[in-house]
Amino acid sequence: MKKLHVFLASTLILTMSCKGNSKADTALLSEATIETVDTKMLPVKTKNTIKVALLLDTSNSMDGLIHQAKAQLWEIVNELSYAKCGDDKPNLEIALYEYGNDNLPSEEGYIRQVLGFSNDLDEISEKLFSLTTRGGSEFCGHVIQTSLDQLNWGNNPKDLKLLFIAGNEPFTQGSINYKDAVTNAYEKDVVVNTIFCGNYEQGISGMWKDGAIKGKGDYMTIAHNRNIVYVKTPYDQKIMEYNSQLNKTYIAYGRRGAYKMAQQSTQDFNANSINEEIAVDRAVSKSSSFYTNSSWDLVDGIANDSVKLAELSEKELPKELRGKSKEQILAYVERQQKLRKEIQRNIRELNTKRKEFISKQNKKEGKDDLESAMIKAIKTQAARKNYTW
Repeated sequence: MKKLHVFLASTLILTMSCKGNSKADTALLSEATIETVDTKMLPVKTKNTIKVALLLDTSNSMDGLIHQAKAQLWEIVNELSYAKCGDDKPNLEIALYEYGNDNLPSEEGYIRQVLGFSNDLDEISEKLFSLTTRGGSEFCGHVIQTSLDQLNWGNNPKDLKLLFIAGNEPFTQGSINYKDAVTNAYEKDVVVNTIFCGNYEQGISGMWKDGAIKGKGDYMTIAHNRNIVYVKTPYDQKIMEYNSQLNKTYIAYGRRGAYKMAQQSTQDFNANSINEEIAVDRAVSKSSSFYTNSSWDLVDGIANDSVKLAELSEKELPKELRGKSKEQILAYVERQQKLRKEIQRNIRELNTKRKEFISKQNKKEGKDDLESAMIKAIKTQAARKNYTW
């Protein structure tokens, strides 16, 4: 148990000495005071979190929706990275469910938790790319209630807790009434947003708008099968060059280090396989505070004090650091950290110019896709809890 030598102890000792107490008494008080102050009793500031649960219909007709989710994850992350609550930047956690797919267990309502709340952006991307579609029954009330029961939404009143459900069948299907599920969400301080993939009026008649109204959220429609318009900018190539340099600053450690580094590379590839501009979006995300890899990267792990060099065995270190002294390893990590911060800063500066370029193009063309719908809703609802951009 850690103890603190606090100013209060010194003050009390001085006071007793002035009142004529003996040196022995003073020494005893000093010892007692120091021994009873435990760091665990000191207040710890809770960091606020944006929690987003994404519930995606993976029935046959939803290939376009899944494609948009894969393609636009990084745009959504990038936009959220600018959020602030007061003077602090919040954390981000994303959960993922699929529903309405015949491959899923019928006794569980054709629902599967793909990923619980996670801040591991590479893992989130990997899970999105694993989704496939197949015909099935879409039970909206059931999947909403399941996500409420299974996910750890927490009790922090300043957390932003948002649920997005997307699909194209009536909201009323299934044994669990959507009204009951939405009411339960409200009691957990979870805002329910509905995204109908199709005609605006059809979504209203299918009760998707009613679900959003009762859930204190937004009702949106998207053109899920329309091709996404990608805007190429003069800054893309340089950002990707920086991304290659950024990848070289990671120092994998531990049992999962090699696997996680390979996963990082795979998600770079997956983003690029959709479109070069998506790869740029991912590179920008990797320059944000949301992209942290303390569990396998020594730079993040030491910076966040989540790993101790003294506790790592020789075989848990990368080959280039084995046989090095602690001082040599720390010096190497510091150099990589300094280089990474510089690269990330350069990416962010270029992205500011890139955003301005894209904004001018989008004003001309307009957008009705998943990313635009989600960001608009998130910003509106975040303002209610004093989040700003």
